[in-house]
Amino acid sequence: MTSLDRKTRGRTSHGRLQALDVYLLHQERELLTRSEGAWGRAAFVDLGFGEHPWTTLESARAFRELNPRLPVVGVELEPQRVESAREHADALTDFRQGGFDLPLGPGETVRLIRAMNLLRGYRPEEVPGIHQKLGGALLEGGLLVEGSTDTSGAVLVAHLLRRVPEGLSREALLFHTDFSRGFAPVLFRDWLPRDFRRRVKPGEPIHAFFAQWMETWQEAREVGPLEPPEAFHHSVLRLATRVEGLVTDAWLLARGYLLWKPPGGVFR
Repeated sequence: MTSLDRKTRGRTSHGRLQALDVYLLHQERELLTRSEGAWGRAAFVDLGFGEHPWTTLESARAFRELNPRLPVVGVELEPQRVESAREHADALTDFRQGGFDLPLGPGETVRLIRAMNLLRGYRPEEVPGIHQKLGGALLEGGLLVEGSTDTSGAVLVAHLLRRVPEGLSREALLFHTDFSRGFAPVLFRDWLPRDFRRRVKPGEPIHAFFAQWMETWQEAREVGPLEPPEAFHHSVLRLATRVEGLVTDAWLLARGYLLWKPPGGVFR
């Protein structure tokens, strides 16, 4: 797989990936601000930015609050989208035509790749190879974020993959909701990354995860009427007693994030 060889459909709206930006600004501050050696010129790459580059530009503004000199590269397969986006380019922001073989120049390095709402049309068995290809562009310690959101960004699930000396580590799954659609764990199932969606069936770890989360959600609701944020918070705390690797950081839970880092990495 050398390119985004499917017709792209993205019509990404303003703010769709804002929750992901907020998470990265909080949890990946060091990644966004590293400046020694090759990190001084290491870019954020937004792959498949869509019909309009709104989310690329929004992320650039947000990340540059931490790192004012951060290079940002938006990548799209369709030439007309790239040409249209270039009216927003500046000294630190570029838009280029390309696919999974990222169109990087000599000496360019990458700290963060975002590939959201991009792989839903691919076969699950194709996804690991795409991950490996993208991960090969990252500096050691860099991060690949791949997953899906609903059209407004109210519900998000992302796979976080870290470049380590041995290759690409399947580090964590990130879930987020803004509670505008209420809350139940089942909200997330349709927005799982592509290589997980068909595996929510008995015998698979992701099925067991959701089954246990549904149980803890039901238990939390039986205690008494709860607003969606409270039901989320209590269900995750209960889930953490049954599932290894849940991060119960108060900042995350208060904002509708669940971060799951299974021991040994996210299962295949």
